[in-house]
Amino acid sequence: MSQQVIVLGGGVIGLAIAFELSTKGHEVTILEKVRCGGQASGAAAGMLAPYSEIGEDPDDFFRLCLESLREYPMWQQEVKAISGVDFEYTNSGSLHAVYHKADLLGLKTRQSWQSEWGAKAELVDGARLQQLEPLLADSIIGAMHYPEESHVFAPDYVKALEGACRANGVKIAEELESVDIKSWRDEIEVVSKAGQTFKAERMVIASGAWSQELEEIFDLRIPVFPIRGQICAYELGEHKVNHIIYTSQGYLVPKANGTLVNGASEDIAGFKTDVTEKGINRLTNWNHNILPFLKKTDPFHRWAGLRPATQDGYPLIGEHPEASHIVFATGHYRNGILLSPITAKVVAAIITDEKTPVPIDLFAPGRFTI
Repeated sequence: MSQQVIVLGGGVIGLAIAFELSTKGHEVTILEKVRCGGQASGAAAGMLAPYSEIGEDPDDFFRLCLESLREYPMWQQEVKAISGVDFEYTNSGSLHAVYHKADLLGLKTRQSWQSEWGAKAELVDGARLQQLEPLLADSIIGAMHYPEESHVFAPDYVKALEGACRANGVKIAEELESVDIKSWRDEIEVVSKAGQTFKAERMVIASGAWSQELEEIFDLRIPVFPIRGQICAYELGEHKVNHIIYTSQGYLVPKANGTLVNGASEDIAGFKTDVTEKGINRLTNWNHNILPFLKKTDPFHRWAGLRPATQDGYPLIGEHPEASHIVFATGHYRNGILLSPITAKVVAAIITDEKTPVPIDLFAPGRFTI
């Protein structure tokens, strides 16, 4: 049965949810304070790399990330087909590189448990590593090769999602500056600063780093905080980089447009998105230890975005504990691009009262409320 749904927030998570819901026939309205994709979404490096980024244990968060990676081949095709907008989706594979023999044991441990989840992981060194990535520094003694890991060009992906939403009939109200939730327990009514009124049967909270502003309204602890992530990019020129290269210090992602994205330097700066010399220097001071040619060049572009981090590092996904028609999908930290397909499918299942494709108890929105 078709329902009227308000999605509060037009970042990659809100757009993905709106796209999935509209594909299933729901009447969806996105409410966005500024512009769709204007915060963390469009500023991301676009890595789809759960094996590289999650090395500790196979909990339900890892499962969420892995399922989303596996959704991407079909998902990105659907977004392109509906929107008519192309964007880079590259199954480049990745190399999780290390410098010390002691770290090789950690990679083997990671390989052991990840293989149980179907990871096609290969520990490479010597000639094989040189063959995969010829420009790597000699000080790198080995790497875990993950052929499944991929990346997207985030700005174009977000534009395509927005285009797909519009093509599906999603109403998008942008540059609202602020919204006031007048009622939500029995009926949902939201009023913009300019006086526009929006009503719906269900509401999805996908407002990222700004979600904490809603604590008093929903009588719920929502510990989502903005983390500034600073990134820079290089022109590759004659140099060729084949894979996502991930290390304990950060990552490098080669893009089809001939650039290399280097991230990310993180700090707590409230809602500031300015770029600092200290933040970028943290990247430029070590990246030549991965690719030596970077020591002789400067980044041509620097930028920053806000990442919505929760108190325990897991997103909030699920129903309000006292109002099932209010659904949360926020706090995805640095995994918003990766988790957009699976979050959309989970929320769509909740809205239609179906079984979610993955367990979500770990992400319960009420877990911080005493």
